[in-house]
Formats: sequence, C-alpha cells, structure tokens
Amino acid sequence: MKILIVEDEKKLANYLRQGLIQEGYQADAVHNGIDGLHEVTTNHYDLMVLDGNLPGIDGMGVLAALRQTHQLPVLMLTARSSVEDRVKGLTMGADDYLVKPFVFSELLARIQALLRRSDPARQQTTSNEYVVADLRLDFVKRKVFRGEKRLDLTSKEFLLLTVLMQRSGEVISRTELAQQVWDMNFDSDTNVVEVAVRRLRLKVEDGFDSPLIHNVRGMGYVLEPRDNKAESSKK
Repeated sequence: MKILIVEDEKKLANYLRQGLIQEGYQADAVHNGIDGLHEVTTNHYDLMVLDGNLPGIDGMGVLAALRQTHQLPVLMLTARSSVEDRVKGLTMGADDYLVKPFVFSELLARIQALLRRSDPARQQTTSNEYVVADLRLDFVKRKVFRGEKRLDLTSKEFLLLTVLMQRSGEVISRTELAQQVWDMNFDSDTNVVEVAVRRLRLKVEDGFDSPLIHNVRGMGYVLEPRDNKAESSKK
C-alpha cells in the first residue's frame, strides 16, 4: 500500500515516512500543496496524510481540489484543533482528522482503519508478514525468520530487508535504497549501501543453500528465489 505525506515540516515529514516504511508501507513525502496535487494526479496512492497549514495552497485548498476528481482516503494532520476546523475539514471531504501533537501509534491505527474502510476485502486479506520462499518478516512484531531460524537484525537491516521484500522480484537501485533506508542522497564515493547489503546477506543466507539477495550489476539489488543450478552456471 502506498501513502503520500503532504507536510511542510521536513523533519516531521521524514519521521512519518520512515515510520510508515518500517510498518511495511511505501511512502513518499512532499512539502507543499501544489506538489501534493501533482503527485496524486500522476502516481497511484492508496491514502494521503495531509497537513492543514501548507505554503501556497493550504490543506483545505488541496482537499477541495482533490475531491473534484479523486476519492482517495485523506487523513488530515494539523495543529488546527477547534471544533469548527474539524467540522470544516470533514465537511470538505477529509475521511479522518488528527490534531498535532499526536502519537504515531494512533496515526498508524487511523491509517489502517481508513485503508480497511476504503477496501473491505482487505479485512480478510491483510497480513502482518512478507514471505519470500522460506524467509518471513513480521513488520508488526519486528521479527524475521529464515525457515525455523530467527535472524537477529539491526534496525537499519530490518528496514532494508523490509524494502527488498516489499518489492520482491524488482531490482532496486542503490540510490533508491539510500533514500528509502538512510534518507540520504546517493554519493558514488559512499559504500554504505553495499556494506549494509553484504552484512544483511550474511545473516539471511548463512547456513542456507538458496541465496535470496542478488546483486544486479550496474543496476542495484533484488530479493527473489532463484534456481541453484542457474546461479551456479552464472559464476
């Protein structure tokens, strides 16, 4: 599930994005209303977290423009706490309204409720796990298993594995991994991604016959099961 955060406080936006990624969602963040509207009209999102106070077009303006063409679930996250503000936000089309300061666990619970409400079938199919071959990651309990063996991962390794498993079978570039996991612009002189993937691979594959994390030369990394014979023939 993909979530767009429209929040002008960059530190808060990054905190939300990282938190949602760690919970197993894909998340993007923009910092003004114009960019927010551009993103939802050019890309697919399942939910928007929308700040009320934005430069240019404020949250109410974004909401009004969005509701002309989209029924995307919107959770307003704003410091405007009066009853009048809440009523106005809900009347203009917000699906929920959370006042700052807030607790992340409540924000997460509200997001999950909105996603279930927008697609009732998800109540039957939602899982807390990603599973690829015999590798299993529970992003609620923060546990990872390869077969019956529990893997002891650092927080960054857990986040890195979450991104790779979430997009299993898809080659993810070093640049994107650097942005998603470390919130950094990729520097060709920095080997942080390579080092982290190498350490993660040791933990995921040590003692197992089938490799899962693969380097795609010149492109990035992919997590997927592959035939051992085919892998051997490539070496």
